[in-house]
Order: sequence, then structure tokens, then C-alpha cells
Amino acid sequence: MDLRAEGYEVLPYWYGANIHPSDEEARRREALSLLAARMGGRIVIGSCEAGRWLEETSHLADEPEGGRRCALCFRLQLEGAARAALREGAGVLCTTLTISPHKDADLINRIGAECAAGHGLEWLVRVFRKRDGFLRSVALSREYGLYRQGYCGCVYSMAGGAGRWV
Repeated sequence: MDLRAEGYEVLPYWYGANIHPSDEEARRREALSLLAARMGGRIVIGSCEAGRWLEETSHLADEPEGGRRCALCFRLQLEGAARAALREGAGVLCTTLTISPHKDADLINRIGAECAAGHGLEWLVRVFRKRDGFLRSVALSREYGLYRQGYCGCVYSMAGGAGRWV
């Protein structure tokens, strides 16, 4: 799936508050910057306030991967994207979170639709991993020399799932 080929103007939004440690967040943001430069566009940088993200999610520290903590994290990211879309004058919102075979695409699309509707935006339902989308993303990352992460990014997944990160 290629949104630009479908006629959409793509403006990437970066939310890095959930990514730990800070050098990991910087590596991922740099990869997005390289991709955006290759596409001839810019990036809207959102929250990178890790402390606030930890405050919002700490009560769910013991949740398993894919549980309520992940749903809250998706909501925080998509709410930030919706606010940015409004500031930028965009009317449609979508996310690449559905590229991962490890994430619940139905949940992501449901939360995205709620966030978009709450801000008067249209939600574009996509499951980017379909039709070998995930494999294509891996191949393109390799071709473009982009960094690919080995975990979702949060301190809890870095620690291997549920439990507190030290």
C-alpha cells in the first residue's frame, strides 16, 4: 500500500515519548528523517517527553505485551497525531503502526478512528502489513540503509514484556 500512489499527501508525525532509552529514540527519529528526505518531505515532531509517557503508563507496568498498556500507548500516540493534523490543516489521519505483525491492527484502527473523530478528522483504515507489506518494509529499509528496531520501544518491552524496567 502506497498512500502517495493513492493520491494522498503524506506528512509523517513523530511521537517518541514512548521510546527508551533516548539514544534509541534518536536512532529511530533519524531513520524517519532519512526516509522523509528521500521522499522529499518534512516531519512534524511531536512529544518526546518520556517522563510524561511513564507517568501515563506506570499504573500498567505489569500488563503483558499487547495488553491495556499497549492500547494506552497507541491512544497517546494517535491523540498526539490528531492534534498535529489539526495544527497542520490535515483532514485525514492514518498510522503505520499496523505494519507490525506483533500489534493488534483492529485495536489500532479502532483507537485511531476514535481519536480522529474526536478532532473532526477522517480516519483512513489501513493494515499495512497485508499483501506482504511487512516484508516490503524490511526490504525497503535494507535498500535505503534505515535502522530497524528490535523491540517496540517502551521500557517494558525492552525488559522483555511485563514488569518494571530498572
